[in-house]
Amino acid sequence: MKRRLAREIAVSSLYQMEMNDVSGDEAVNIVMEEARQDNEIGAEVGELAAIDPFTRELVNGVIAHKAELDRELSAYLTGWQLDRLSRVDRQILRLAAFELLYRGVPPKVVVNEAIELAKHFGMEESGKFVNGVLGRMIREKMAPDQKGESE
Repeated sequence: MKRRLAREIAVSSLYQMEMNDVSGDEAVNIVMEEARQDNEIGAEVGELAAIDPFTRELVNGVIAHKAELDRELSAYLTGWQLDRLSRVDRQILRLAAFELLYRGVPPKVVVNEAIELAKHFGMEESGKFVNGVLGRMIREKMAPDQKGESE
């Protein structure tokens, strides 16, 4: 649950950055403070403190590699342009691509987490859309041993 919570806060922070033109650290601070005060996500203060470093690592990693992530994702958006996606779907895809390409998270974990984030934050079809984009990216970009397949 803790990593999922960190990913939820990371997506919210990335969204906050895009909507309000704030830095990554500012966005994380804002979202963490809202989580502490409103507690809509049902997290305890200790949990939020525990995930803070991981959340910041995710947000700062997406920021640092944003141009490369956008280039990569654009190659797998058949009939779509990245800037035409919903802000939420765009942030979820960026986070997933970052974890897949730069953190070495297993593809199945990345896809499952991204689908759950899309169901939680996105629109009705977001989960299917995110699954399709990431599935295509994994099929076309990753070596068979990285996909979790055995030959």
